[in-house]
Amino acid sequence: MSHPYILGLTGSIGMGKSAVATMLRDLGVPVFDADAAVHALQGAGGALLPMIEAAFPGTTGPGGVLRHELGTRVFADPAALAKLEAMIHPAVAKMREAFMRENAGAALVVFDIPLLFEKGNAAGIDAVAVVSAPAEMQRTRVLARPGMTPDKFYQILQLQIPDAEKRARADYVIDTGVTLDQTRTAVASLVAALRQKNER
Repeated sequence: MSHPYILGLTGSIGMGKSAVATMLRDLGVPVFDADAAVHALQGAGGALLPMIEAAFPGTTGPGGVLRHELGTRVFADPAALAKLEAMIHPAVAKMREAFMRENAGAALVVFDIPLLFEKGNAAGIDAVAVVSAPAEMQRTRVLARPGMTPDKFYQILQLQIPDAEKRARADYVIDTGVTLDQTRTAVASLVAALRQKNER
């Protein structure tokens, strides 16, 4: 085995990707969570805070990035968003490299990347699994979140590639529109198949 088989895990908001990532960890699969990496970089004492504050004054505090302030500043301004992403992406890439060094002996590792297709983050990934559920179920899950509104949900969807297109581009689709046990069984089957693939 030369290196771990790398599975990219993605899915639109409310599709159950976090639940699937937990199932993968429960099966002993190392998972690199891109969102968690960003939160660590932007949280209290995060490595990117001085750079973010310099570029966007007033958007950080003792607890880290003031998400609302920063969001207001970059959400509607493509140039500002690109500037922020140019700080974040190299730092996340470094954390991902460290994760790969730590897990070099694993048969399978997962990169959990919410905007994998949107941001073109598929480089170096062997296959992509998309987590998907029926649109009505997705809507119900998302609108149940604190502070979420139909308008916000609509705005988020506009920034994401449609679920049907993600499924079409995926190597594997993990259905979360079924019972948790059924999803868990499907995830376990996929893990077994991919580990076997890399051990040949």
